[in-house]
Amino acid sequence: MTDEPVGGVRVCRVFLVDDHAVFRSGVRAELAGQAGIEVVGEAGSVAEAVAGIGRVRPDVVLLDVHMPDGGGVAVLRAVLGADPSGASDASGTTGASGASDGSDARVSTFLALSVSDAAEDVIAVIRGGARGYVTKTISGEELADAVRRVADGDAVFSPRLAGFVLDAFARAAPGPEERGEPVHDPEVDSLTPREKEVLRLLARGYTYKEIAEKLFISVKTVETHASNVLRKTQQSNRHALTRWAQSRHLD
Repeated sequence: MTDEPVGGVRVCRVFLVDDHAVFRSGVRAELAGQAGIEVVGEAGSVAEAVAGIGRVRPDVVLLDVHMPDGGGVAVLRAVLGADPSGASDASGTTGASGASDGSDARVSTFLALSVSDAAEDVIAVIRGGARGYVTKTISGEELADAVRRVADGDAVFSPRLAGFVLDAFARAAPGPEERGEPVHDPEVDSLTPREKEVLRLLARGYTYKEIAEKLFISVKTVETHASNVLRKTQQSNRHALTRWAQSRHLD
């Protein structure tokens, strides 16, 4: 944490990025009563986030993974550029500070805060430069603790999510995607991104109502996506679909 102590407690300056204004308000309220944390800005889109982070230069950015205009990975790429360490981006600026002359060397640390607990989402933002990943089921106190820890240099993950990262980076040989080779599975390729999200949650045993709550959509919409998934994958029921998803590591 970079700011001077206030009343003996160092202040961690936090910037919120999420496309749901109500959720941002809730997070702001949760963090408001936590010692040593100050919310200094927020954004609801990738463009707003990039501009706000560069202007405010926060210590920690709480970053949503899925947003309509690109999401967390797009923010990471824009702010950190090709160097996840934040040392420089394509324009020659220094991390989130936007200063290449060394006048302010502060580099923001990113902590993903998402409804998704899918392995590919976790891996994508960590590879993009985020320092941790927690889900939106986290309590206010736990979130404040996670913010403080990443600000101090720790890596923080919700239970079991760390395993996704360890598995991904411990693979002895890169897979076809990492080698830049096309991976073709006609049935998987036929699914839309939202249908894949619904498929994964179905395979993990979530009910339609729980899926609707996690994805912020209606139960009717979940039912429509589930029906499309069954049709496209040519599976007869949910149990068969779960086995199908597991065989393709989509669970």
